[in-house]
Amino acid sequence: MTGALQDVVVLDMTREFYASLAGALLGDYGATVIRVVDLSDARTVDHGRDGMHPPERWNSLDELAHRNKQSLAVDLVEPAGREILEKLVAGADVFLTDVPSATLDEKGCDYESLCALKPDIIFTRGSGFGPKGPDRDLPAYDELAAARTGVMPTLPQPGQPPVYTGVGQMHTAVMLALGTMLALHHREECGEGQVVDASLFGGNMYSQSLDMQAYLAIRDDRFLEPLSRLDSGNPMSGPMYPSSDDRWVTLAMPDTDKYWPAFAEIVGLDVADPRFDSHEKRCGEHRLEMMQVLDERFRTRPGSHWKQELDAKQLPADVIEKYEYPASDSNAEANRYILNLEHPTHGPIQSLGFPIHMSESPARLRRTAPCVGQHTAEILRERLGYAESRIQELEADGILGAEPGA
Repeated sequence: MTGALQDVVVLDMTREFYASLAGALLGDYGATVIRVVDLSDARTVDHGRDGMHPPERWNSLDELAHRNKQSLAVDLVEPAGREILEKLVAGADVFLTDVPSATLDEKGCDYESLCALKPDIIFTRGSGFGPKGPDRDLPAYDELAAARTGVMPTLPQPGQPPVYTGVGQMHTAVMLALGTMLALHHREECGEGQVVDASLFGGNMYSQSLDMQAYLAIRDDRFLEPLSRLDSGNPMSGPMYPSSDDRWVTLAMPDTDKYWPAFAEIVGLDVADPRFDSHEKRCGEHRLEMMQVLDERFRTRPGSHWKQELDAKQLPADVIEKYEYPASDSNAEANRYILNLEHPTHGPIQSLGFPIHMSESPARLRRTAPCVGQHTAEILRERLGYAESRIQELEADGILGAEPGA
């Protein structure tokens, strides 16, 4: 059983999580992904800069963002290091980066320079705000991109500060991988490479596609303000109700007539109650009264009770879970959304798995995230044909190696 991308070679010169994750996604489906770490670049990325996460016994973000990759560490300022990169580019299909354009120009890693080495190279770049316009060179920080999309003030309950969800990075990573695949298909058909750009700004906008598209069509100010859960137009679709153990029950029954008899029985209401005996009454004149009644009813029992009762009637509803649920869910494990691994250094760990199922060429975890420079000698020897004596010479000259403190 082979990977769908087994003949694709990707050079990954990324710094930030979202762009690195795009490389991992390509590697999950068989691509050879070589992570190139420039030893002359003193910049380090602090993934915990928000100060919210406790210390980890293993680097969870790097383990996800760099799995299924090889790592080569080389000083790109030195001519011999530059020569190694040029040889790798000549044999690659994709150059993936999120390094700012000015820095790429300085290093000779801009699209035009790479095309001189490999005319049909796919140049995939993750950016903050896109390849065009006055903001094209602004730093790529997800928090700042999310701040411009308009969604953050709409997420909390009224009167509360804006909420940053962090989902834009995930959407942008997938778009980078998708854009790369589209460009590879185009090259297969037409023989030409191209530049692919996916930005955190665009990724954050598409993470809110339903509401943003509706706003563009309607221009209704209601899309600009946070909504109380009591503002929902349907008490049985959208609102969440607190249970006695402070868990929340969410309902998804837009066609209330279809579900009303079974739902009324579960929450202890008379199906013929004249206040709620039609969809129009439930969602119209008695909407707030029904929500208040449901608030009271759901508060009488724990979340586990409501989940059992709603599941027994096969009603589209559930209890809002925390991260511990998918971490131990048999369905998540069966679909390989969560992987239980035996890490060669850290022992048993769990990690996110693969969101796309392919029956004939499935994703595989071929290797855990490498140490910086772990495969340098192997890549030079097996991919570029360097003699062992030359590799040792480059190592002695400090052109090959590992990041300080790695």
